[in-house]
Amino acid sequence: MARNGELNKHTFGSTIPGAEPYWYQGYHSPYYNDSHKKFRNAVRAFVEEEIKPNVDEWIESGEGYPQELHREAYRRGIQGALFPEEYGGTPPEGFDAFHELILWDELARVGGGGALGQLAINSMALPPIIDYGTQYVKDLTIGGLVKGDINVSLAISEPSAGSDVSNIQTTAVRDGEYFVINGSKKWITGGHIAHYFTMLCRTGKSGAAGTTVILVPADTPGLRVRKMKTQFDSCHGTTFINMDDVRVHERMMIGEEGKGFNYITRNFNHERFVIAAGVVRMARVCYEEAFKEAQMRETFGKKLNQHQVIRFKLAEMSRLIESLHDNVERVAFQFSQGMSDTHLGAACALLKVNSTKVFEYCSREASQIFGGSSIVREGRGYIVERLAREVRAQAVPGGSEEILLDFAIRQAIARQGKSNL
Repeated sequence: MARNGELNKHTFGSTIPGAEPYWYQGYHSPYYNDSHKKFRNAVRAFVEEEIKPNVDEWIESGEGYPQELHREAYRRGIQGALFPEEYGGTPPEGFDAFHELILWDELARVGGGGALGQLAINSMALPPIIDYGTQYVKDLTIGGLVKGDINVSLAISEPSAGSDVSNIQTTAVRDGEYFVINGSKKWITGGHIAHYFTMLCRTGKSGAAGTTVILVPADTPGLRVRKMKTQFDSCHGTTFINMDDVRVHERMMIGEEGKGFNYITRNFNHERFVIAAGVVRMARVCYEEAFKEAQMRETFGKKLNQHQVIRFKLAEMSRLIESLHDNVERVAFQFSQGMSDTHLGAACALLKVNSTKVFEYCSREASQIFGGSSIVREGRGYIVERLAREVRAQAVPGGSEEILLDFAIRQAIARQGKSNL
């Protein structure tokens, strides 16, 4: 370790100040060890060799990422990093929340959310199966998913139920040993490549208590999936699902009937952490691209970075990004110490809101620095243009900003009330 105020000599990635997390650029951190560095190097190599050379073509084609990408990610120890060894996972030595932070941060370097979305769908849909699924359900999904052979998407949101999960209308009515499912799901990430859906259905009365989680095979008769046209990166694979008399055997039920809301919402805090971990890098990419543009482009006879107003924009972007990254690490540390979701609800809600607001600001300022180059899907500003379309795609999922802010304060009020008893 360096002494006497020296920087660590082991640097990694871009040499632009602030274009990488501080611990990549010679600064010390109490959170990361050799295992984290090794995993970071592996994910960076995977992104550079397998995703970045092809991502523009995949996005423009509208087809998304090929299944082989998931298999290659498994071979490289990335697809299986998030899952226990007992299920075929390949977690790095001493796996913790900081390994996961590295994964989502590095995947977001491609300058779009599709890589994050499609490679993250399995991590969102699998926890209810691992925690509450029968051995039969686990055998159907976990091994193939971890190895990159199949995908499982989380199917909760509906046309009339986004953030208000307890208001879902899709019904699953018992008919002997089967559930007959009718309804629709909307904004389902990766639905077009999913082999199964971890689906929340209404099996009882209105409200949270009447919901059940069911594993629904994508090839079940009566189930139709179509890709939705969106403003953002097509590799997200945002889909709409219709179900007309879809018959699913009761052995596909995950956990107990009527407890689906509790199973699903336990994963929401993790989802918000994942979004924030990727979004902080998207904001950083905006800053990096703007920094390079300011070094290269001239206006009124001098480089952009010789204009004080441009330097101010870059400084503000960097200030907000570094503060946000510290916020992400603070939450990651709580996860790594085993703090329960119950106590992290407000922290994850505020983190997610903070992340997308910072991203929105950095996207706007990068666009201002690029000028006209930021509004066309070609040329040197095309990454900034793509990220500008990504802002709302990150701000809306996981709960709208207004709902999350209200949720965080309601939790604070409730906790304060208990402390006064």
